[in-house]
Amino acid sequence: MRIPAPAADRADHASAFRAVTAVSQARTPREWTRIVFEGAPTPLAVFVRFGWRNVLRFRLSDSPASVAGWRLADADEDSAVLEAHSPLLEARNVAFVDDDGVTWATYVRFHGRVGRAVWAIAARLHHVVLPYLLRRAVRRTERSLRLGGVNATSVTSATVRA
Repeated sequence: MRIPAPAADRADHASAFRAVTAVSQARTPREWTRIVFEGAPTPLAVFVRFGWRNVLRFRLSDSPASVAGWRLADADEDSAVLEAHSPLLEARNVAFVDDDGVTWATYVRFHGRVGRAVWAIAARLHHVVLPYLLRRAVRRTERSLRLGGVNATSVTSATVRA
């Protein structure tokens, strides 16, 4: 099942991934952003952070209030918004939580042709790594709550290009 990426003003690229799970309400949207980005296996986390800093050239923060270096721009009971900026592009990752699951949407705005070209390559990895991290976060949450038998491996995706 494909899902539409929730609407975002000024996005040149939007994609969304959804994990259907009974444990979605066990964490706040901000906690979901942390377990998805900061709960990655170490080799993958190093690879992803290298790409963020050196390929996409994001200016990541060392602040404890940040999530894996991304600035927490907004958070409430239904969603949390992470932002990162670079000379090439700006990106927003939004975790939406409802009773049936967690939706992770990514919105990218390009700064010129170079930003568009770099994202075209990075998006291929993004569309593999992010669903993996989302599934992994759901499994870890289920395990921590000892909810055996819940099938949370259902992750669907949608991509919109402007």
